[in-house]
Amino acid sequence: MTENHATIRLSVNGAAREIAADPWTRLLDVLRGHLRLTGTKEGCGEGECGACAVLVDGRLVNSCLIPVGQLHGAAVTTIEGLAPADAARLAPLQDAMLAEGGTQCGICTPGMMMAAYALLRHNPQPDLEEIRNALAGNLCRCTGYTGIYRAVQKACKALLDVAGGMSEGQGA
Repeated sequence: MTENHATIRLSVNGAAREIAADPWTRLLDVLRGHLRLTGTKEGCGEGECGACAVLVDGRLVNSCLIPVGQLHGAAVTTIEGLAPADAARLAPLQDAMLAEGGTQCGICTPGMMMAAYALLRHNPQPDLEEIRNALAGNLCRCTGYTGIYRAVQKACKALLDVAGGMSEGQGA
């Protein structure tokens, strides 16, 4: 172990991970570089756009702002963690984003889906204003947001048909 590195143990998408990294390395860089989880995107690198949003211990955060050294023992969920465990199908939120035209260039999509997932875990039946507020920290320069809002509303309806609610791996 070099003098600038520490061993950080955390859970990523339900799997125990041990990472040797400088404690000041951004979580975003650990996810994309060390763990090869490239679904999380870097947009602005300053916490302003939401493209890099992930859940840490169930709370939505911008991974470009979090030093990995602060996450020892934490549970991190990325966009890859939203896929159903069997991966034979898409999660309802993913299906809805495709069906409603909620994606275009794809930079904001992972962060948007993580923000929507966080909202739906907290409030499975939000109204349009609640959806807009929950996604306000995520910038999209392509879609005009309408398709994204419709997708979250569609996912809400689909989730009502899913018995037992949501957990990681059901992916909203």
